[in-house]
Amino acid sequence: MAPLLSIEEAQRLILERVQPLESERVRLEDAAGRVTAEPATARVDLPPFDSSAMDGFAVRAEDTPGRLPVVARIPAGRPADRALGRGETMAIATGGAVPDGADAVIPLEYVVDHGNEIEIADEALVDANVRPRGGDVRRGDVLVPAGERLGPAQVGALAAGGIADISCARRPRVAVLSTGTELRQPGEELGPGEIYEANGVILTAQLRTAGAEPERLEAVEDDDRAHRDALETGLRADVLVTSGGVSVGPHDLVRSVGRDLGVDEILWGVAVKPGKPLWFGVRDRTLVFGLPGNPVSTLVCFELFVRPAVLALQGVADPLPRFEAGRLLRAARPNPARTELVRARSAIVDGGVELDVLSGQESHMIATAAGADALVLVPAGTEELPAGSEVSYLRLV
Repeated sequence: MAPLLSIEEAQRLILERVQPLESERVRLEDAAGRVTAEPATARVDLPPFDSSAMDGFAVRAEDTPGRLPVVARIPAGRPADRALGRGETMAIATGGAVPDGADAVIPLEYVVDHGNEIEIADEALVDANVRPRGGDVRRGDVLVPAGERLGPAQVGALAAGGIADISCARRPRVAVLSTGTELRQPGEELGPGEIYEANGVILTAQLRTAGAEPERLEAVEDDDRAHRDALETGLRADVLVTSGGVSVGPHDLVRSVGRDLGVDEILWGVAVKPGKPLWFGVRDRTLVFGLPGNPVSTLVCFELFVRPAVLALQGVADPLPRFEAGRLLRAARPNPARTELVRARSAIVDGGVELDVLSGQESHMIATAAGADALVLVPAGTEELPAGSEVSYLRLV
């Protein structure tokens, strides 16, 4: 086996092969989770008029303090039918259009309301409680740049800016294939030596959170013909992700069959634990990932290598994993040769993130991994990391 690549080198080689997908128009109500293919600009000023920030009374600041007649009442959505004159006031609702002539709003609690007139004890400041037209954004300004994944705040900004549909990258179509004669579907009876297939479910869930459209193919036995047929089907997608069959055993057929089908091998083997025998190649524009068969290896390899590629296909500007800073609750011992991603449970303690590394870190222990919400990055080395050490961690979605 060739020398193992670093995580960063493997990520670089993968992202170099990504060709972003074409764009399509998407209705705004369907756009959450999608990635913008071009900047989206506001169709109007926000707010589109001077508006009141409070329920209260619109006034001329120069008329305060004093006693003023109430000449109109302005609800949200219905502007006053005339300008505010000198020595007058108009009742106004939050969000209501401040009438011409007014330059301040006095909140309800700061006046004495006599019904048809109010008494103001203090001098008002010009622009007090007035949201100026265009104070949030001006017409033509960029609301959301290209390469941005749309969440609730972004969708809300687009709606407020008058955007009904937006250009987004097409969702990647991803085929998911689990390999192994021993695999049975949950709910079936297990025979001797058989296990339930979990990797396909794990990958499908992860792919959906990355914005992809996954399709699970039927798991295949360790047979050359079965592998060939399944891989050929999967290679019609934008991405093919397999689990199992990428190591050096006699039944590890994914690499050899993939090469026979025209997959150009880019890398095999990364200095990471779990996930060392990661395989990656391309055929035409299809990205092909061969992940190890142990469930936790599948989970980790997806976060480090597959998710960045799926995001990059959609044009995300910075697709690499976003590690955050935390500290260890208890000591951790590094692997001498490989960077390790260990499962941990996070908690907020004294304003920081404390990470409790779980016991049972073997790559087959998916049930133990269910208690984790973070992957802690432990660099290769020989020195133990004591409790309280500052570390980087990746949130599990």
